[in-house]
Amino acid sequence: MKKEHTKDSETETGNKPTDNLSAENTNEGIIYEKSADDMNLNDIANSDIKAEGDEPQSDKKEQEENKNKKTDYESMILEWKDKYLRLSAEFDNYRKRTLKEKIELTKFAGEDMLKSLLPVVDDFERGLKNVEQAKDIEAVKEGIGLIYSKFKTFLTSKGLKEIESANCDFNTDYHEAITKIPVEDKTKSGKIIDVVQKGYMLDDKVVRFSKVVIGE
Repeated sequence: MKKEHTKDSETETGNKPTDNLSAENTNEGIIYEKSADDMNLNDIANSDIKAEGDEPQSDKKEQEENKNKKTDYESMILEWKDKYLRLSAEFDNYRKRTLKEKIELTKFAGEDMLKSLLPVVDDFERGLKNVEQAKDIEAVKEGIGLIYSKFKTFLTSKGLKEIESANCDFNTDYHEAITKIPVEDKTKSGKIIDVVQKGYMLDDKVVRFSKVVIGE
């Protein structure tokens, strides 16, 4: 009975070391697994640190690019501002110059015409002197006729021409009726009987209508 107890005891005792080894192996495995996890965490941490270390460089580069862009934009703004100021000044000078030219043109528009008219005025002055001393009325009439002819030639050279009215059909585009008078000749009904004031055209524009009397 004692031997059997001893054998069983040994058997139980022999099983205990096996359990201890399993526990040790299990513990080692746990330790190993924990070490691997720790290594992965370290790698991740190191990569994060590295990434964090790279971020300031990229931010710095981006800031430099933004600064350069800002500098370029400021240069462009200054350039366009300078162009605008120059164009504004040029336009202001152009406006003042054209305004001055317009005033001078309006003021001296008739200069050439008046200069051309001066010889006619000279002829009138000479004619008036001759009228005071003249004894031959026919010579005076001839002189006045020459002056008048010269004056008409001057007006024609400037594009002014007389509107034909006498014995013409009444036309509201060229004539202004002053009054109507009865006529015995029916062929003269609706026609111009008399011209009270002559009308004139400057090229194709009526500058003064002829004032006429119409027969009815």
